[in-house]
Formats: sequence, C-alpha cells, structure tokens
Amino acid sequence: MVQFSIPIGVLLVVFLGIAIRKIGRFKLHIWQIVGLGALFVILTGQISVVQSFKSIDFTILLYLFGVFVIGRALDISGYLDKLAYYFFRYAKNGKHILAIVVFCFGLSSALLMNDTLAIIGTQFILLITKRNRELITPLLLGLAFAITVGSILSPIGNPQNLLIASLSGMHNPLTTFLYHLTLPTLISLVIVYFLVNWKYKRCLQTPMIIQPPKFIADIRLARLAKISLILMLVLILIKLIAGYLPWNALSKIGFVDIVLLAALPILLFSGKRWQIVKSVDWATLIFFVALFILMAAVWQTGFFQSLISQWHIKISHIAVIVCISVILSQFISNVPLVILYLPLLQHLHVGTLPLLALVVGSTIAGSLFYTGAASNVIIIQQAEKHKHHAFSFLEFAYLGVPITVLCIMVYWVFLR
Repeated sequence: MVQFSIPIGVLLVVFLGIAIRKIGRFKLHIWQIVGLGALFVILTGQISVVQSFKSIDFTILLYLFGVFVIGRALDISGYLDKLAYYFFRYAKNGKHILAIVVFCFGLSSALLMNDTLAIIGTQFILLITKRNRELITPLLLGLAFAITVGSILSPIGNPQNLLIASLSGMHNPLTTFLYHLTLPTLISLVIVYFLVNWKYKRCLQTPMIIQPPKFIADIRLARLAKISLILMLVLILIKLIAGYLPWNALSKIGFVDIVLLAALPILLFSGKRWQIVKSVDWATLIFFVALFILMAAVWQTGFFQSLISQWHIKISHIAVIVCISVILSQFISNVPLVILYLPLLQHLHVGTLPLLALVVGSTIAGSLFYTGAASNVIIIQQAEKHKHHAFSFLEFAYLGVPITVLCIMVYWVFLR
C-alpha cells in the first residue's frame, strides 16, 4: 500500500501555489513558494540538515552562477544591446522575431544548454520589446518551448541529457543523439512556431523597427564580456570535437569548469565585478537549492517508486518511459526523475532507443506545464526581475498541452 506522507503533501501544495501564485493582494515568487516548502520539510524533520546539504547539486548552481555573471556583464556593459540588434536587425514584425527565437535559440540550446539560453534569450527579448510590450508573452512562450524542444537534440542540451549520456555508457552520445533525434526535433520546432503564431497571430503582425544601440555603456566591460562569451563557445566546441579523438584532453573537464573559466576574465579584471555579482539572479539560485532539498525529502518517502512497483508497469517500454517521464517530471522535476529511472533501465540492459525515450520524455515534460523544467522558471524570474510579466500557468498550459502531445507523437514515430 502506497503511503501518503508530509513531503508529498507539501509537494502538492507547492505545485498548487506555483500555479496560483497570488493570494489576495499578495503575489508570491516561485522561489519563495518552493523555499517555504523546503523550509517546512526541514523544520518538521522530514529531512535532516545534513541530508539537505548533501542533496544540493553544487555543479548546477556553479554552472548557473557562471552563466549569470556573463549575462549580467553583457547587460550592464551594453554589449547585449549590440548582440540583440545583430540577431534581430532584419526582423520586420513580431512574426519574424518569433521565427528567429524558435529556430535560432531552439537549436542553439543544443550547444549552450537550455538554461543558458533561458537567461540570455529572455534578456534579448526584453530589450527588443521595450516599445512593444504586447509581444513579451508570445515571444517568451516561444523561447520557453523552443529551448525545451531544441535541447533534446544533444547530450549537452540540458542537465538530464548529460546524466543519461555520461552514466548510461552510450557509445558516441553526440552522434547517437543527432542520428535519431535531429529530424523529429526540427519537426517539433516547426510545431512550436506554428502554434505560438496561431495563438498570438494578431499581435505578432505588429510592425517593428529594431534600432541599433546608440553607444556601449562600458567599453572595457563589454570587451571582457565578449571575451568570456567567445571563450565559453570555443571551449564547448573544442570539448565536443575532442570527444571524437583517440586522446581526449578535455574528457575530465566538465561544462561547469568551462563556464566558470569563461567567467574569470569578468570576475578578475572588471572594476564592476561586485556590482555584477550582487546583481546576479540569486532568487533563481535559491529556487534550485530549495528544489533539491524538497525533492530529496520526497525521494526518501519512496512514494513514486512504490507507485510504479505496485502497478506492475512495464518500465522499459518506450511509450511507458515517455509517459512516466512527462508526468513525474511535473512533480519531482526532470533531473531527479532521470536519477530514479536510469538505474532501472540499466538493470534491464535496454538498448539505445529506450534511453533516448527517457531523454525525450524527461525533456519534453518542460513543455507541458512550466513546473516541468527549470528553464521555464528562469525565464519567469528573469522577466519579473525586470518588472515584466512573462506568462501565467494557464497561458503556458494552453499551448503547452497540445505542443507536448504533438511532439510526443512525432518522437514516437521515430523511436518506436
């Protein structure tokens, strides 16, 4: 018999709180809701302080910190305005910008991780929509769906892909991902574009003129930010290429090391380093810390593990893997889901396709509800930090449900 416990109750309350977020005159931020949930399970003894500390994945926190530093340097220096103009200068209306966001940012997430594109992409969109506020929601929705779908394409598109690729023993993960997932991912991005365009067709037809930036606010910081950005891209490309060489000198260097190394020029040589560090999105980092703690407490209950066991679910079937991954990721997030599911599949000695089904299911879960992926939360909190509304739970789900269903059907055709 599956036992309902305090952590499960707290998880449901947190999920409901994130969906509503506003109680009377009080509007809570997502990090506050998850933070209160984590604090409650600690104070009620559902998880010890030591266990809470051990549950925190500092690798992800450091990775995000490094990206936040680079992103803030780009923004404060004014170089982000120049990059935004470069990307969108030929766009004549919101529809053109949506296409750039969905296809360029979506495919870029396969290389830079979706969380990175969530940070930089949100700042881009907020910059170019200063005079067209009605475009903020459709473009941020397009960004959220695109970087979720696009990140499926490679083993470094998101943290759960990296876990599956590195821990499953998959041979040549990059080649395997590209061979099986390129075409369905491109089709899925087309689905994202057409559905967002369909829902917001009227406002996306708004004519736009992208103005070039008048000046760079801080030339020295802009140079350092440019160096950091180029350094990050070059090191990631070198690491990917080195994976195909007999001697991989970068095999032991993780992506977090690359990002922190790329952020060093800013942290060491910028006179505004403390201003940049202070303005980092600490709320999002707190959200991740609280999420790790709350999920660890839920994990210890064995609730979901027992549920799967009692229902005698054939967990190695591709359709089952995708469905379980999509559903459970809404409650326990995709990274903990993969940590649970991957050992079960490895024990059954499954082939490549079930592993890729886990990639698809745990990632596409982020397009169902915005609670399914941390990148969605990053977009919301980045927008709110700049006093803008990104999208509500219902606005996201209105498009997210059909996008998820259609994309699952596409991937099912290619993976069965």
